[in-house]
Amino acid sequence: MAVRLGSRSNGDDLEVQHEINVTPFIDVILVLLIIFMVAAPLATVDIGVNLPSSTADPAHQQPRPDKPVFVTIKPDGTVAVGDNIIPRDALSGALDAATSGHKDEPIFVRGDKELAYGDLIQVMNLLRDAGYLKLALVGLETTNAKP
Repeated sequence: MAVRLGSRSNGDDLEVQHEINVTPFIDVILVLLIIFMVAAPLATVDIGVNLPSSTADPAHQQPRPDKPVFVTIKPDGTVAVGDNIIPRDALSGALDAATSGHKDEPIFVRGDKELAYGDLIQVMNLLRDAGYLKLALVGLETTNAKP
């Protein structure tokens, strides 16, 4: 509450002022606005990354199963389990037949380097929806890695 201390005719009575002083409120709002304007660009994740190539040390790799199950995605988007080309909607059944229904068996996914990233993710989503969660991406082994 604010009190007016101006002079009055009877002199001793203090009158209560019923108006709200909004100046401190506006100052706080403007300071918060400036803080958010400075902090908002820092919160975005827009960092360009140049991923390095590396070679895997054979001593640290897990042993490959005796009969691995390969899912191959060709450049045109067709999918093959082993050597058999299958439609994408039959992927779950083909994997069940190849793994004898063992959903915990690792699936080796081979994608052509010309394949669109979205196509690879669609096939991986189909594998996840079918219950196969142990996926291994297959690549070429190189001996000379560029730092």
